[in-house]
Amino acid sequence: MGRKLTDLLCRFYLAIIMIFLYVPILVMVVLSFNSSRSRVVWEGFTLSWYARLFSSKQILGALATTLEVALLSAAISLVIGTLAALGISAMRRREYTITMALTNIPMLNADIVTGIALMLWFIHFMPLSFNTVLIAHITFNIPYVILAVLPKVQQMNISIYEASRDLGANAVYGFFTMLLPQLTGGLVAGFFMAFTLSMDDFVITYFTKGAGFNTLTTMIYGEIRKGIKPEMYALSTMIFVTVFAILLAVNVLRGKEEKDEAYY
Repeated sequence: MGRKLTDLLCRFYLAIIMIFLYVPILVMVVLSFNSSRSRVVWEGFTLSWYARLFSSKQILGALATTLEVALLSAAISLVIGTLAALGISAMRRREYTITMALTNIPMLNADIVTGIALMLWFIHFMPLSFNTVLIAHITFNIPYVILAVLPKVQQMNISIYEASRDLGANAVYGFFTMLLPQLTGGLVAGFFMAFTLSMDDFVITYFTKGAGFNTLTTMIYGEIRKGIKPEMYALSTMIFVTVFAILLAVNVLRGKEEKDEAYY
């Protein structure tokens, strides 16, 4: 009886969490098809907000800028973070502990502190612009990439690389053919984590951007006082569906690979 009650409470708790997480998203999706601008009155189904979305130069410009910053910062931070993870894994215990403590500070630090600190640093050396936003995003993405890649680095079999070197492979060829494939899971996780964080960031972008520069988050913040355009509901819905499809595809492929490995 006690175990059944515990299971029931756990399921109820999980259901409450799912409701808090996904009901607001469901409301946003419904509003993206509402012909009325009102958030409380349903006046019929329409696709007009999606049509207006693709004709809005302001929104498409902010989306392009957001994707550009997110992709560049994720790619650059992935390279830097991977090299850092390889270096950290080779450290002695004391150096490893100190370095990991320093790596965790940006993750635990408040975004507003990081944003203001970067802004004060930038204004002494360069004007606030696209470059400052990109550098700022790379800076706060690197620790997340390190923590995603480092476990894979510690799990990889270095003997394969050493064997390839003994057989005549040079260091670069051995790294890309023997070591890098073993890090694939961590690299993918680190890249998508950095990309998502960059897409979602507002505080650091707000403090490091120049005049006339807008990402989706800063543009939405500027529209709050006037009211959010329904076109933004449509854009957010499309982003959610895209991310959901990518996650579904990744999990299906991973499940298929695990099934094949178990079969063989």
